[in-house]
Amino acid sequence: MSVISEFFRQLQIQRWDDHRYYHHSRINQTLHLVSAISFVCAYAWLFKDPATAALIAWLISMTSRQAGHFFFEPKGYDEVNQATHEYKEDIKVGYNLKRKVVLMVIWALSPLVLMVEPSLFGLLEPHTNSQGFLHNTGLIWLAIGVGGLLLRTIHLFFIKDVMSGLVWMSKILTDPFHDIKLYYKAPFALMRGELIEPRKAH
Repeated sequence: MSVISEFFRQLQIQRWDDHRYYHHSRINQTLHLVSAISFVCAYAWLFKDPATAALIAWLISMTSRQAGHFFFEPKGYDEVNQATHEYKEDIKVGYNLKRKVVLMVIWALSPLVLMVEPSLFGLLEPHTNSQGFLHNTGLIWLAIGVGGLLLRTIHLFFIKDVMSGLVWMSKILTDPFHDIKLYYKAPFALMRGELIEPRKAH
């Protein structure tokens, strides 16, 4: 099997595991759809205004996505996959809930740094108004997003292998497009009163 074929095989496995283990709730799926659409918008804005793109990504995309996982995804025993919540958290390739808490706390507290050190130790032009503050906050959030992606990717290089890390990074970057394809019907199922996606054991 070629390297490229193996790459896409592992990508397919990571995507399938992500869906079957962590996206049972129709509310979670719907929030992922909202997140995915706004992430695509953020990608488009990235070429025009990176700071605004980061504000969209964090304030809309990440909050909706993580709210789905934290508040709506079932935490009990997974009958379909015969797995406990603790087991799924332990095998999570990317950011499990504990790692997400750390990341979200860093994100939420980071604007406070600008209040103490407006230039971020000489890295940014100090803000003089609220618009400048939001712009610099966006740049910090962009750095946190890129840093979080690279940190976990490099971590996977060591705890798994380089291929797993690169596959995961590719999955994260393309998740918005894949999630739209995967969950575009979720809001309609939710409107029918279907809170959990019907599944059979595999």
